Amino acid sequence: MVRRLLALLAAALLMLRPALATDPYAFFEWDVSYVTAAPLGVKQQASWPFFSARPYFQAYASRRAGSNENLLAQVIGINGKFPGPVVNVTTNWNVVVNVLNDLDEPLLITWNGIQHRKNCWQDGVLGTNCPIPSGWNWTYEFQVKDQIGSFFYFPSTGLQRAGGGYGGVIVNNRDVIAVPFGRPDGDITILIGDWYNKNHTDLRKMLDSGKDLGMPDGVLINGKGPYRYNDSLVPAGIEYETFNVHPGRTYRIRVHNVGTSTSLNFRIQGHNMLLVETEGSYTTQQNYTNLDVHVGQSYSFLVTTDQNASSDYYVVASARMVNESQWRRVTGVAVLRYSNSGAPASGPLPDPPQDQNDRTFSMNQARSVRWNLSAGAARPNPQGSFRYSSINVTQAYLLRSTAPVSVAGGRRRATLNGISFAPPETPLRLADAYGVKSVYTLDFPDRPPRRGAPPRVARSVINGTYRGFMELIFQNNDTRMQSYHMDGYAFFVVGMDYGEWTEDSRGTYNKGDGVARSTIQVYPGAWAAVLVSLDNVGIWNVRSENLDSWYLGQEVYVRVVNPEDNSNKTEMTIPDNALYCGQLHKYQKEQTPHHKMGLSSAAVAGRSSSMACRLVAAAMLLLGAVLFAS
Repeated sequence: MVRRLLALLAAALLMLRPALATDPYAFFEWDVSYVTAAPLGVKQQASWPFFSARPYFQAYASRRAGSNENLLAQVIGINGKFPGPVVNVTTNWNVVVNVLNDLDEPLLITWNGIQHRKNCWQDGVLGTNCPIPSGWNWTYEFQVKDQIGSFFYFPSTGLQRAGGGYGGVIVNNRDVIAVPFGRPDGDITILIGDWYNKNHTDLRKMLDSGKDLGMPDGVLINGKGPYRYNDSLVPAGIEYETFNVHPGRTYRIRVHNVGTSTSLNFRIQGHNMLLVETEGSYTTQQNYTNLDVHVGQSYSFLVTTDQNASSDYYVVASARMVNESQWRRVTGVAVLRYSNSGAPASGPLPDPPQDQNDRTFSMNQARSVRWNLSAGAARPNPQGSFRYSSINVTQAYLLRSTAPVSVAGGRRRATLNGISFAPPETPLRLADAYGVKSVYTLDFPDRPPRRGAPPRVARSVINGTYRGFMELIFQNNDTRMQSYHMDGYAFFVVGMDYGEWTEDSRGTYNKGDGVARSTIQVYPGAWAAVLVSLDNVGIWNVRSENLDSWYLGQEVYVRVVNPEDNSNKTEMTIPDNALYCGQLHKYQKEQTPHHKMGLSSAAVAGRSSSMACRLVAAAMLLLGAVLFAS
């Protein structure tokens, strides 16, 4: 009760801010906790206390129900739900999310694709933020400045995304900005991803001990297991997702791969999918019967329900870039159900791409995703008015990744250019603000080391030039698929091909309509090149979206500083509620863990509630007076 009243007070006071008075606020209060669930087994009713000293969860509990074994997982939920709620806002809105960490370990939430203009303090990764301790709360406050599109959020530390805690983000166009298609009849968020029955803490132990995670146990669609399309592959009793639609209508479907490390092919039986947007950019509009969605990527399609509805239709997400005959069970299946459907879905699934002997199919599909040059996005001017090909590159980095290797001390690590990033105890941006030395170095190499050079663990950072134009080439010398993400920016995808990148590869670049996005796939034995305009001051994470590679150190930060800004015009100041850790721990004010409240606190809580009511009432009166006067 007290927390809700104080949140209302905060909302009222925030609304009084003159600097952002014209832009609306959206407020969310999230309790992030463990819930007991069985996405790949018979569902059980969870029973767990929100406010226990340590969250209750039952890992690996099993019980027979007929011929099925219940696989109870330590799943991360938000407000008791898995997946978490969809954040639905509009361009330039201010988003305030009060996160209550009811896990038994530290937590950060990051916002995949949200750029946090001038405000890397809200990015939710260890290079910029101290994690929220167990039992504490922290409030994110950021503006979705000049953005539209489809994104998602997730917990960013310690493989927690493998345990859930994720959800969709929708940033709608303002009414004054034209959208390059008619208003859909509905908007559907679909979260797909591979899933392990092991808890994320056990997956961490596997990686720490030098093991691979191995094949996942399945694929979830919106946190649910597969529809029983095959009795031998799918046991009875699994809860599956159903998308209810009406005939003759058009729906916008936003698809996000939130999984651990598996690329997935997405398709809807009997329906074309008209691609219209990816990660904040409107695309040229073209139909696909299926599309590969790699880890960390987001797409949105228009789907028209124009079939005869003699039965329900399969919605499928199946593993790609693997031996698909061995990975048949790693398939997510949901159901698209018309309101006049005649029967349940049955029969074989729609075929995936038949390209086992054609490694160019998926890459050509990726190359076909192009920028819509004539459409506006967050602003009325066309996207294509930014002609990236006319800008001179000021910095270029060739980032080579390889399979995990052993480093000094015998630990297995993943690298970029021979360097495995070691997460700092003191966040890099916080260290800069307080003049703490020796937290990191600005000597990240712009080219890979010579063959055979020993890998090393370091906190080496790319020194970006403010308002420079950077070229990043990702060279994947691993044998499996990778995808890479950059926080704070959208980059232009200008090229990809198999083999080793060379200077001559620039001659193949797309110089006109390379799509702007924040996550790029890199095929095994191939490269991908992107261009990015460094106009957003801060320290920004570049990472492998494959959680195992990221956990093992395959990331780097780009530091972008405006040396002429002494008045915070190009970067916001440290937020008043900043958390402090590492060498700056002395500045941190202690919180009383909210999930350890005892009976002795009842009287204090009652007095606090009364005081909070009076404060809220006073704030509302003040707000009313200000609005009336204006």
